[in-house]
Amino acid sequence: MGLFDNINFSKLKEGLSKTRNRLFNSITETVSGKAVIDNATLNEIEEILISSDIGFGTTESIIESVRMTLKSDKDRTTPNIIETVKKELTTILNNNYVTNGDKVAQFKPYVILVVGVNGVGKTTTIGKLAHNFKKAGLRVIVGAADTFRAAANEQLEIWAKRADVEIFMKDKGSDPSSVAFDTLQKAKKENYDVVIIDTAGRLHNKTNLMEELSKIRRVLNKMISYAPNETLLVLDGTSGQNAILQADEFIKVTDVNGLIITKLDGTAKGGVVFQVCAKQKIPVKYIGIGEGIDDLQTFNPELFVSALFESN
Repeated sequence: MGLFDNINFSKLKEGLSKTRNRLFNSITETVSGKAVIDNATLNEIEEILISSDIGFGTTESIIESVRMTLKSDKDRTTPNIIETVKKELTTILNNNYVTNGDKVAQFKPYVILVVGVNGVGKTTTIGKLAHNFKKAGLRVIVGAADTFRAAANEQLEIWAKRADVEIFMKDKGSDPSSVAFDTLQKAKKENYDVVIIDTAGRLHNKTNLMEELSKIRRVLNKMISYAPNETLLVLDGTSGQNAILQADEFIKVTDVNGLIITKLDGTAKGGVVFQVCAKQKIPVKYIGIGEGIDDLQTFNPELFVSALFESN
């Protein structure tokens, strides 16, 4: 599962209840009692999938698979139709899934760069991620390199205290790359295990953002040849298509190799997870399913799909 097994399945199901109601309950109601699963029924299922933000292309693939199953399989019961949809969704996630494994233990310090626009839950996610590593017994330091946004340092400091981890800050308006440099220098000198660097999310000014992120990466890489180990993009699960557009833009300006999808407990359109995976070919590493400090869970495709399709 990874360095820390922080998947609480009952909490995962609870957090995904709005999307489950849209997907599982709606599909079940559509299929149940039908003597024949015809094209009209498939069209209804298609509408349900699209309304859950799974995306048109992904939905077409799923419906085609269901259609092929109906042609080749005499079992056209509701459970079999549901199982076909589940298999297709799990395959989409597994095609891009990379386990966290124990890579963190192979590097000291392990360096994580966190990117994302303001408002997606980036600050709280960093706090929760730091908390997960701290619970795993690792020394963690957070670098407050979002020096542009007002109150960014204060908010990150609050979450660092909640997670009981160290934070390195400079004054608002300081050079972000200098914050990253000094944080990593401190981590090396004082033997920290994990370094998490916050960054600004000024997507409206892509040129400045690209230059800033590139400079931070160069500074980190100059000090430690493998840094950063991960660049994680935080996306708001409630924002639907905006999350897809944000992913498109950030991938243009930096080397994103992992996704964190937040606020999935607040939306019935959690299908955006499938859409962004299918389109970007980047693995989801963590998902946020609540406001508590323990509500950032390691992502697991099979458990995620199971949580969406279990009735109780």
